[in-house]
Amino acid sequence: MIIMALNCGSSSVKYQLFDWQTKEVVAKGMVERVIVGDSFILHEVPGRDNYRHDQNCANHQAAIDLLIKTVTDPVHGVLKSVDEISAVGHRVVHGGEKFTCSVMIDAKVLEAVKEVQHLAPLHNPPNIEGIEAAQALMPTVPHVAIFDTAFHQTMPEHAYIYPLPYEWYEKYQVRRYGFHGTSHLYVSKRAAALLGKSSKDTNIVTMHIGNGVSHCAIRHGISVDTSMGLTPLEGAVMGTRCGDIDPAIPAFMMQEEGLSAKEIDSILNKKSGIIGITGRFTDRRDVIENANAGDKLCKLALEIEAYRLKKYIGSYMAAVGKLDAVVFTAGVGEMGALIREKAIEGLEHIGIILDRERNNSAMTRKRETLITTDDSPVKVYVIPTDEELVFTEDVVAILNGTYTDHMNFEYSFAKADFVRK
Repeated sequence: MIIMALNCGSSSVKYQLFDWQTKEVVAKGMVERVIVGDSFILHEVPGRDNYRHDQNCANHQAAIDLLIKTVTDPVHGVLKSVDEISAVGHRVVHGGEKFTCSVMIDAKVLEAVKEVQHLAPLHNPPNIEGIEAAQALMPTVPHVAIFDTAFHQTMPEHAYIYPLPYEWYEKYQVRRYGFHGTSHLYVSKRAAALLGKSSKDTNIVTMHIGNGVSHCAIRHGISVDTSMGLTPLEGAVMGTRCGDIDPAIPAFMMQEEGLSAKEIDSILNKKSGIIGITGRFTDRRDVIENANAGDKLCKLALEIEAYRLKKYIGSYMAAVGKLDAVVFTAGVGEMGALIREKAIEGLEHIGIILDRERNNSAMTRKRETLITTDDSPVKVYVIPTDEELVFTEDVVAILNGTYTDHMNFEYSFAKADFVRK
């Protein structure tokens, strides 16, 4: 059984093919610069050299058509025909309040996703285009939606309702939703397994840190709070997003600079955060390199990011009660030893004792690593995320009729003997 995972962004299509029998990734890749021009596919197969092919893709259907031709190519592919694909799992960023778990896509589901696309105007439209394109190219294959927001639908009302006119929630669904749900789900269950405990018996703070950043307070295995809100703009400092700020600032700057609502939204989402402070960089490796060379703004950006991370650990510790572990994941979380160190140093008083040698050695996206001392009351792990495995297991379980919500479903990676291939 071959399961395809698809993640369609505004100008890219990421894919992975997973063989359920052997529990191995047989191919993965990305079509980049979809719509914008000079498109190309980068195709990776274990044990082979990476393959790149340049071909313009005017839309997502053209991009998915290209990836299907690539994975079935006699020389570079891994499948004899598209008929070998048993099902497709689609990442959908925003499911609103309508979806609390992954679902088989039918006309009603697709219409419901379209009804909430105004809540994620940068993300849901390309997700929808990808679903429709894949359905057109693979009409006999089951398609499943996996929602970024679903994991956080366990949040209590007092955590997701904003102190705004309540009719805004009633009329426009203005509330906290949260994102990166599949990542928080995966690493929290892996952390529980590493602790030798059931996820229902653990309290964990998960920190997904990449260009986008979100944190999650997990009590007894479920999300009770998360840093992103109605949109992915709220929360931590990110590569290009500001995160938490005084809400009066946008109106103030619109007045001072004569900016429109669209312009200020673009600045907060695309020109703030790390690039806003440094004026040049979003990649933390560049920031660290230039900070070490004496760039004051790069030093400041590192200090601001780490300070915000530390504050979230403290506040979420208050939210979950006795804390078992903190988990760092995603690109920066997995590779950014200096940022991790700055975020957790000085937290001995709340039970976090950093082992700097362990932390500095945790610079790989392939190994799960404990970075606190053996006697640290609260453990801190670096755990590479695997959202595609969540996609795959949800899809297979739905096909088999064994799927339930994430609180009761038994994922393979939640088991103590799980080995990531």
